[in-house]
Formats: sequence, C-alpha cells, structure tokens
Amino acid sequence: MHRRSLLQGAGTAALSLALPRVSRGAEARTLRHVPHVDLAFLDPHWTTANVTRNHGFMVFDTLYGQDENYAAAPQMVEGHVVEQDGKLWTLRLREGLLWHDGERVLARDCVASIRRWAQRDAFGSALMRATDELSAPDDRTIRFRLKRPFPLLPDALGKSPVYMPAMMPERLAKTDAMQQVAEIVGSGPFRYKADERLQGSRNVYERFTGYKPRENGTPSGTAGPKVAYFDRVEWTTIPDASTAAAALQSGEQDWWEHANHDLLPVLRRNRSIKVEVVDPAGILSMMRPNHLQPPFNNPEIRRIVMRAIDQESYMQAIVGDDPSMYHTPIGVFCPGTPMASDAGLEPLRGPRDYDKVKADLKAAGYKGEKVVLLVPSDYAVIKPLGDVAADMFTKIGMNVEYISTDWGTLLQRRTNKGPVEQGGWSCFVTNWNGTDWMTPATHIAMRGTGEAGYAGWSTSPRTEELYEAWYEAADDAGRARICQDIQRQCMADVPFYPLGQMRQPSAWRTNITGVLGGFAKFWNVRPA
Repeated sequence: MHRRSLLQGAGTAALSLALPRVSRGAEARTLRHVPHVDLAFLDPHWTTANVTRNHGFMVFDTLYGQDENYAAAPQMVEGHVVEQDGKLWTLRLREGLLWHDGERVLARDCVASIRRWAQRDAFGSALMRATDELSAPDDRTIRFRLKRPFPLLPDALGKSPVYMPAMMPERLAKTDAMQQVAEIVGSGPFRYKADERLQGSRNVYERFTGYKPRENGTPSGTAGPKVAYFDRVEWTTIPDASTAAAALQSGEQDWWEHANHDLLPVLRRNRSIKVEVVDPAGILSMMRPNHLQPPFNNPEIRRIVMRAIDQESYMQAIVGDDPSMYHTPIGVFCPGTPMASDAGLEPLRGPRDYDKVKADLKAAGYKGEKVVLLVPSDYAVIKPLGDVAADMFTKIGMNVEYISTDWGTLLQRRTNKGPVEQGGWSCFVTNWNGTDWMTPATHIAMRGTGEAGYAGWSTSPRTEELYEAWYEAADDAGRARICQDIQRQCMADVPFYPLGQMRQPSAWRTNITGVLGGFAKFWNVRPA
C-alpha cells in the first residue's frame, strides 16, 4: 500500500478549525491537554489501554517508581529491608500519605491493592506465585514472605507499563478484579473530577493539596518527587488531527500528546510550539488474531499470513517515508533493548508474494471464512494500521469485513469470545508503548495462557515454560537467550503480528516546561 495522502490545507486552513477561544486570565494555572484517545475506562487494574494508564498515574501512586533508565526506586515506600537470603521483604510506607478522601494510606490498603492488581497483571501474578504470605503487620509495614527469592519485586511493584500497580483504598481494592471500581480515589498528585466528566469529550483533574511528594531525588519517569505546579488539568478529546493542531496553534490547548506526523512541518514552523519525541522506546504496533475462532484457530493459517505482513507499509501509513521515524523489522521485544534480537524473523524479511500466500492459505484449509477486522476510527495512530491490514487481507484472498468503531467500543467488543456471527471478531489492530515489550514480565501479548489471558487467547505451553524460565535465569545473558527462544516460539504460534516501531512526537506550547520523558505525565510540568 502506498503512503496515504497528506492532509490538505493543514496550514492556515487548519487555523479556521480552532476551538472557540476562552479567556484564560482567571485560570492561569490550568493546563489544557489533548490525549491520544478518549479516556473510556477509569480503572487502571481493569484495562490495558495506555490512556487509562496515563490517567492512573495522575490519580494513583505506586509503591515504587521507574526512572527513565527503567530502574525501580522507592515512591510511596521510604525503603525496604531484605532478609533470610532474599525470602523476606519488609517495606515501610512514608509518613503522611493520604487518600483523596482524607483518610490515611495504610499498609492493609496496599496489601489489598497488590492482590487485586496481581489478578490481572502477569508480573504481579509471577510475584504472587513466589509469595508464601503477604501481610500488613502494622499501619506502615508491608511484608512479603517468599517461597523463593524474587529480586525483581521492586520492579514489579513499580512498573510503568499496563497494568499499572495502582494503590487504592482497601474498600475499593476489594472490588472483583473483573469489575471496575465504583469510585476513583487514589493518593496521587491529582484528584479526578468525576462530576466534570463529559464522556467522549472532557476529563478534569485538580491538584491534590494533601499530596506529599518525596523529599529528595530528581523527577525521572515515574520516580522522584511528583510536584504538581498546575491547579487544574483538563483533557479534551479531539479526534480530528487538523482541529487538534489548530487548537494548539491558537493557544486553546497547551499540549498535544500524539502530534500527527503529517502536521509536524506546520507545527515546527510555529515558534510558540515545541515538537519533541519524548519516549525513546517509541510505539510498537501489532495485529492480534483470535485463536478461538476460524480462520485463525488454524496455526498454519496464522503462520502463512505472517508472510504477507509488510511492516514498512504499516509504518509509512502513519509516519510517512522518513526512515528515521520508524524501525523494521521488529519481533517480540522492543528494538534496542537487551531482550530484543533477530531470532526467527525470516518470515518478515524480503519481498511479499501475495499470490503464493493466497494459494498456500487455500491449501492450508482456508475456505473463505469471514475475517472481521476491528479498527478504531477515533485513534489516529492506529486506524491507518487497520487500513493497511484490510488491503493486505484482500490481496491474499481473505474475506475481510472492516468494522470501524470508536476505541471504547472496540475494547468492549474484543472481550467477546464467540463466533463472528454472534458479535465476535477475527483480528484487531493496536499499539503499545515500547516499555510494554521490554521483557516477558511486562509483555502481555506474547503470553500463551489461553482463555485466561489477553483478548485473542493464545495457548502455548512452550511459551509459558520459557516465560517461567526467564525469571529463574541467573543473569541478563541467560534471560536474553531465553527471549530468543520465546521469539522463535511466537513466530511459530503467532500470538500476534508485529507491525513495526514508530517514533511518536509530542507537541506543546513554549509557555510550559518540565515535560518528562516517556508517556504523558503531569507533575513537574510548570508555566514557563
């Protein structure tokens, strides 16, 4: 597929699409932000949506943080003591921590939160499998008695990828992990204003005056002091890229999280706007097949389709022809990180022969079954992936039905395990932060846990064996070798189709400063 046409009239014409200007004199300490997609779900233990993770880190805090070098550091805890050859960890909460409802943060709140989070998160589940007893012997002490040493405990409790290990009051943490919590009460630097929410349009946060930042350290990633300099943060959902760009240029918005690549030249010409790639790990794209229903319940068909994937065409559909803005080929792990390799990537290399793929699909038993492809119409950096995928399916003779829907509806529909005739699906396209794919501990999509796992429900006993072995490896070299085996196994099982890595710029007006690296975070950001 050729590069999609550039948006027409993206310069001065876009200015006419600006939102109505509002006086900012009385709200000089309000930060206006355009998120990459609407915030459809509010519980960070419940969904893998990155926008919910971003929301989660505003409202909730974590026991540990993760700095920009991906190292864990104490956050809600003042520190820990490790005894009994690594089998006893004692964590101590900092003094003065409060929930947004004014109650003290207690160790039993955190114990309940850890248990709930671990029911959804793979890293948390691995920690709990290694745990013999998790308790709160007093109001500030959290104790792990382990069956075996688990040196990655701070990394698990401080991970920044989804699902984030959000701490919440015990009364909310006792909510069934398969259900969303009824209230959004955290202990983070911002309070969520549920009374001001406009579904599909606006979400509002206000600075929590009772928040106690860490007394020392340097803000980095989700680690260090979290100081809120704005009294209020407003998220405005603007699906149309030209409208978002115009709002940023006119000053109606301060920060556009995912600036559209087509509009970067226009934004860079504006001296009041800074454009920067803040996350070196980038965004990783994938297409997820449904392993429970035809035709992708046939592993041979899944493998044959891999030979039709042209990663470069997927990336160019979003970022254009500049090779500095994307990387291909990619496999299971984030390029440029210790667990990444080229092992087993041969099916993704070389020219694509669609006619041969078409013939091989027929020989493998494809009988024209409908392929229902779910594509989010309101997600600018995902929709083009669906367009390329639909074109590819047509070229290889598959009976594709393109279902365009909003992101929230897609997230709901993809939980349907039934056949397409009963509202099910065959494939969906999505993106992940590069940090989500750095190790097996945080990589949800590579797992082979079947119907207990991530939508798509891949089953692979061998992948699960390797996953467990990764935790037991003696050093990084051993873990890297295991990840090569994981990648080869994934190329055989095809839990997902990797589509490439892109560099995603953000854009903000020069009247703000202090934007931290990685995903969008709202502490440390201040008026210039």
